[in-house]
Amino acid sequence: MTRVVTASRDIAAPAAVLFELIADPAQQPRWDGNGNLQEAAAGQRVRAVGEVFRMSITSGAVRENHVVEFVEGRRIAWRPSEPGQPQPGHLWRWELEPLDDGRTRATHTYDWTQLTDERRIPRAHETTADKLQASLDRLAALAEETAHIALD
Repeated sequence: MTRVVTASRDIAAPAAVLFELIADPAQQPRWDGNGNLQEAAAGQRVRAVGEVFRMSITSGAVRENHVVEFVEGRRIAWRPSEPGQPQPGHLWRWELEPLDDGRTRATHTYDWTQLTDERRIPRAHETTADKLQASLDRLAALAEETAHIALD
């Protein structure tokens, strides 16, 4: 069984537009295809490895997301944890590859190879490529609308 799930899609929007929607936690519930994210306070836009942003999930719990990879406009990854608790070992990653001025290949990955918390294993199994694709599709719709408005 694989513990790394990935989905990709070409999106008709510049990488910078996509990255703003991903790197701003307040925007993430708008494109979340897992139906897991509820809200994040404004003003948490990620700018570097080592930052932590907080997000409420639909159960009402809060997650601290520890940024472990960051290249402005190209890649961001974080490891969630309960506030003040060790990171259980799963990772969310976004990678953006510009194809031309107005198109970008976006790749979304959920990696739970280091997940050790047995209570989280069933939920990890439920995070399929289809759910990642749903996030990509929702992100594409938002980014393409944003890019279109910017061009008008």
